[in-house]
Amino acid sequence: MAAKAGDNPDSLMTLATVFCLRNLRKTMCYQGFSNKLCLRSDIFLPSEICDKLVNTYMELVHTDSNFEPEESFFQLFSDPRSTRLTRVQLREDFVRDRDLEAIRKQDLIELHLTYCNSLSSRSLKTLTCFRETLVSLCLFGCSRIFYRKGGAPLACNEDTEDEEDESPASRQALETDFNFQGFNRLRLLNLGGLPDEVDAETLLKPLKSLTLLDLSNVQLLGTAFLTQWKDRLASLVLYNVDLSEELVNTVVELVNLRHLDISRESRRTSKSKMNRKILTAIVQCLVNLVSLDISGHIMLDNCTVPLFEEAMGRPSIEPCKSSIYPFQELKRPLQFLGLYDTTLCNVTHIPAYKVTGSKNEDQVLNAIETYTEFRPELAHRAINQLFDIARIQHCSQLLRALQLVIAALKCHKYDKSIQVTGSAALFYLTNTEYRSDQSVRLRREVIEVVLNGMEQYQEVTVQRNCCLTLCNFSIPEELEFQYSRVNQLLLKILEPARQEESIQRIAVHLCNALVCQVDNHHKEAVGKMGFVKTMLNLIQKKLQDKMCDQVMEFSWSALWNITDETPDNCQMFLNCRGMSLFLECLQEFPDKQELHRNMLGLLGNVAEVKALRPQLLTPQFITVFSNLLDSKADGIEVSYNACGVLSHIMFDGPEVWSMEEPRRDTVMDKMWDAIQSWDVTSRRNINYRSFEPILRLLPQSIAPVSQHWATWALFNLVSVYPSKYCPLLIKEGGIVLLEKVLELDSSQPETKEMARKVMEHCENFKEDPMETNHGQEVNYGQRG
Repeated sequence: MAAKAGDNPDSLMTLATVFCLRNLRKTMCYQGFSNKLCLRSDIFLPSEICDKLVNTYMELVHTDSNFEPEESFFQLFSDPRSTRLTRVQLREDFVRDRDLEAIRKQDLIELHLTYCNSLSSRSLKTLTCFRETLVSLCLFGCSRIFYRKGGAPLACNEDTEDEEDESPASRQALETDFNFQGFNRLRLLNLGGLPDEVDAETLLKPLKSLTLLDLSNVQLLGTAFLTQWKDRLASLVLYNVDLSEELVNTVVELVNLRHLDISRESRRTSKSKMNRKILTAIVQCLVNLVSLDISGHIMLDNCTVPLFEEAMGRPSIEPCKSSIYPFQELKRPLQFLGLYDTTLCNVTHIPAYKVTGSKNEDQVLNAIETYTEFRPELAHRAINQLFDIARIQHCSQLLRALQLVIAALKCHKYDKSIQVTGSAALFYLTNTEYRSDQSVRLRREVIEVVLNGMEQYQEVTVQRNCCLTLCNFSIPEELEFQYSRVNQLLLKILEPARQEESIQRIAVHLCNALVCQVDNHHKEAVGKMGFVKTMLNLIQKKLQDKMCDQVMEFSWSALWNITDETPDNCQMFLNCRGMSLFLECLQEFPDKQELHRNMLGLLGNVAEVKALRPQLLTPQFITVFSNLLDSKADGIEVSYNACGVLSHIMFDGPEVWSMEEPRRDTVMDKMWDAIQSWDVTSRRNINYRSFEPILRLLPQSIAPVSQHWATWALFNLVSVYPSKYCPLLIKEGGIVLLEKVLELDSSQPETKEMARKVMEHCENFKEDPMETNHGQEVNYGQRG
């Protein structure tokens, strides 16, 4: 069998790393003084393992809500004699000054800090500890690192850190003592988002050997200083830097550039226009160029070949056929060309192997891939375009699309715009059209990022998108690996007194599906989370609004499912005024058939619990159940369920019947009449997982009518759905109990006749197990 998309397993290294991180005290560490986590003395780890541990730790912190961060984790790598770190990637506010200080003795080669806004100038001091070994440094989005906390002088003393002092005002003292003096091995530097108060030229002056420089979103007073690296610089990123004449003149002097990025966020923010002269100068002067990004620029019309002059034939990447004049001078096609949010991405012949743009799916996916890490504002727009492709057209690169959206959602867990567009795209990328091509592993990744979004944002659009996406999965099977978490999140959504109607409806539907067809221990666990009370609160609100909608019906259906064979949940239902709400709903909505069926199914579950039956044995409730025996609502379902409730009550015998009205005999007569009126070939809106509650009513003479109801139920089910229910009845010992019905003198002739027919059906099924009736029952709810 061919592997499905995204089915590659994790490496043994990855699995072992995650296991160790989740079980540090059982593998590498012990609990030291003051509960401090300490590395065992017999542990010596090489850089390959240490780097993997730290980088995977950061990923788990940001993407796994069940993972508990360790306060002193980075302290485990404080001694290079037992642990070696060389390449470390840290991101977001989780990283503190003390974390970097903990690893200051390591000989780091690469240190990537991204959006680490909790770092202060204390971490600049720590950076100097790595100056002799550091080759690659990223400080993208770490603008606060250039400010002292509370105006304190540059220091490296762990005891002085005030973790609570996080207000912007406390960061206003600019650090002026730091520069890159002594960072002689540094070749790759990313200072994206450098504060305007920091003079980039002065800061960078000591660096003599840079080959890659990223100054995205940096305000440059001048650009001539870049020429100090003209013999070495191979990559220059100047995203959102104004395209002045001075900048263009400087760039064309950097003749060894292989990658140049002078793109902008949007044409709306562009102060200058990209023209044929500028592009021609870049192509002619930078002969080593293999990658160019000019996204977001306003393009003058003189850049492109008129339609009637374009080369004929299929789209070509040959420079000589280029639809963009300046690129006709290229010696070979570019490896990468960024044309996102420009008119140039729409031309026919583009001399590049990989192009970002919005013309087609490939360009859009390239844009998501290229811009996700450092330009979420562009990735957000590209994901929105992917959403339209998946919704209106057809996504032909499904695996790549899903993996890119998942990566964006993981990378920007705290970016609302990414979460909104990403969750919307996932809804269409996981629907029925694409489902057969997706592996279990890939679909689990989708579920995990969706739940991350639900956890992080209470905003209406994100919640709705995430809930709708979950509806694309087989429930509960595909969600079982996150069963507790998804239930908690859904119940949290349903907590507000007046939740948005569409989200409420979807969330209740999911709750109902999650407690259908699951083991009892799952139901008990969800019951303890407050499931029963939450559903009853929703019902109460709908009663106040005098509205019987899907939320009302789904809520009762969910209660029916979660109380199935779970006495504790049945008890919760009674404790939370469930019976009062049942009576109010009957009175307020006398004609709502499905509502009545769901409510009576639930009460059937309650009636199966012997200890709870006395609470149902009141004149008011017995009268209501007795009257519902005459109901024709939803076929026989309401009458059937009402009779089931009464059958269990009758089974307790006449001695518990303490009321004068209605009389026990009268009610039993009505039950006989109701059962006689039902069509035994009726198709059922019910799904039995076990016959045990029915079977216990068979071998008894206390209430022949209860025995008759139980026998009728079995006769109906094995007649209409033999392939499902004959094996179940045989497995649970039903044949032996039916034989006892035949032996009992108290059993009525009609009951015995039905018992024989049930046994015949089962015998015939064993001889010929081919079902002749191809109808399928509708699984509206679990058996009540």
